[in-house]
Formats: sequence, structure tokens, C-alpha cells
Amino acid sequence: GSTAGSVFDEVARVFQSFRWVPNLQFIGSYHDNPVFIDACVARIRRHWETAPKPERLMLSFHGTPKKFLIDGDPYYCQCLATSRLIATQLEADGVEVVTTFQSRFGKAEWLQPYTDKTLESLAHDGIKDVQIFCPGFAADCLETLEEIAMEGEEIFHEMGGQQFTTIPCLNDDDEWVALLVNWVNTWSKIEVLSH
Repeated sequence: GSTAGSVFDEVARVFQSFRWVPNLQFIGSYHDNPVFIDACVARIRRHWETAPKPERLMLSFHGTPKKFLIDGDPYYCQCLATSRLIATQLEADGVEVVTTFQSRFGKAEWLQPYTDKTLESLAHDGIKDVQIFCPGFAADCLETLEEIAMEGEEIFHEMGGQQFTTIPCLNDDDEWVALLVNWVNTWSKIEVLSH
């Protein structure tokens, strides 16, 4: 609701002023799309070609208030599904995967476990090497570059952790771009056939 729903609402608002409304396909989620999952796994494994595998791989998603989940928003379940699908493919790599949620603010309870608190507890428990990947972000942004890469590293080191690395988002990875192109081409063909 807070992401796809708000975008849909704004698109619908803008189209209210159009005399002619174009065909539109709305992709509400792609959390379990096999090409998306494969692209995430490939990105992580490419990182491991130049860096040692960590003791823990953290998959951090943008958080939302817990009330959204209670009210029926599927986002939390979709994040867990994405994590499970990524972790299943990485089982052979022997790295433990942890799912967390970042970017909370205000006094309300948000989706847990919290990324910052998990970094603290991992370091406190003697985990020295953590890598973080944010599959819910299509491209690196302030939340991945500042909140995770900078603030997350500071938290981990302050609590005794030693090696902290962020794995870049998909950004312009070939697999990810190919998926986007496929969606556009598929819709374009449908639109042409409808004329």
C-alpha cells in the first residue's frame, strides 16, 4: 500500500485530467519473479568472487509500520518470500542468511527484526564479518548508501564487528535490465495487438 498502492493512486489521479487514457499495465509486485531472484543471487555471488564470503549475509528491506501488516498489507510476507528464495539458492554456498528491516521512524512498532539492532546483536554475539544486500531497492540510494553502508558499518564496528560490506543493489545489472525490457516488450506486444 505504501509503495505500489501510492504510485497507482497518483497515476490514476493524473489520468483523471486526460481526454484519452492510454493502456496501462500495472505490476503490483515482482518479489518472487524467478528472473529477479536469479539476478539478486548472481549479484551476491559476483560480489563473492572478489570478497570472501561473510559469516552472515543480511538481506535488509525497507520497513513499514507493523500496523500495515495487521491491516492486511502483503509486503512483509513478500519480503520473507524473497529472502527465502534467495537463501534457498545460496544454501550450497554455506552462508547463513538473516532478514531485517530498516528505515523506521516515529514511535510506532515497525516490521522486525530491525537492521540496526540486528547489527548490534550480531557483533555482540561475536560475529565479526557481515555483508548486507538490499533486494527491495532496485537501485542504490540514500537509504542503501548512507543508512546501510555508512551508519550500518558504524554501528557494527562500534559494537565490536570487524568486517562490514554492502553489496550494491541490482542497479544496471544485465539480468535486471533484461527483466525490465521483457516486461516492456510483453506489454508493447499486447498493446499493438489490441489496436
